[in-house]
Amino acid sequence: MSTKTEIHEVTIPIPDAVKASITHKILHVQGPLGKTRKTFKKIPVEVQVEGKNVILKSIGIRKRDYAIFKTAESIINTLFKGVQTGYTFKMKVVYAHFPITVKVKDGHIHVENFQGERAARVSKIFGDTKVVAKGDDVIITGPVLTDVSQTAGSLQQNTKVKNKDHRVFLDGLYLFEKLDKIEK
Repeated sequence: MSTKTEIHEVTIPIPDAVKASITHKILHVQGPLGKTRKTFKKIPVEVQVEGKNVILKSIGIRKRDYAIFKTAESIINTLFKGVQTGYTFKMKVVYAHFPITVKVKDGHIHVENFQGERAARVSKIFGDTKVVAKGDDVIITGPVLTDVSQTAGSLQQNTKVKNKDHRVFLDGLYLFEKLDKIEK
């Protein structure tokens, strides 16, 4: 009977246009589209930056530790990709009777005249995400995938129809395209 006692380790190369550093288990990444950071304080992995490489090591040898290790690797790759090319989510404004208008004011998205309501529904814009309303489309862009997706999810959830038949009342804002680059 043999026991497997392998600590997982991977070396992730830092792209040329990107700078990375780590202080107090917080990975700081800076690229052409901006800068971001990710804390690894509650994620049980070891992260080190040596030269143009990020070295990632798992803490344990179980399946759970390997899963956490691969998740951390994916997070780091997503950060590098985001500060280089960015992310774009496109949403469509759908309405049947009352024309919905979308406006961006002071770091919030205002959805006006939703189902004829007088008060606007307000959603928060997370991080350095930029939101542009063009006609019946809302384009959400940014260098951090979690901020862009959280902004889109918050907006879609905020315009969810409640207490009515959702097969008939299809009004709202719906995500229809995700891109791994910033598109105007």
